[in-house]
Amino acid sequence: MDIIKVKANSRTAAVAGAIAGVMREHKHAEVQAIGAGAVNQAVKALVLAKGYLEEDGIPIMCSPEFVDVDIDGKIRTAIKIVVDPR
Repeated sequence: MDIIKVKANSRTAAVAGAIAGVMREHKHAEVQAIGAGAVNQAVKALVLAKGYLEEDGIPIMCSPEFVDVDIDGKIRTAIKIVVDPR
């Protein structure tokens, strides 16, 4: 399963749909964002996905954590949000 990577210009509804789809299929999702704008979009998408999944009877919980990511040989700190059924 791939990590859902969010950018500052990612469409919130598209990310929410991806989160909901992965949760329905795998019962686990990981969302990764680097930077304030990307984290903002990721959190908004999680709120939307929570609503989509609650309609299907799948309550979720989210656990944020820091992760180091190698981008073009440079280590960057990202926020990873782990999504699991509650």
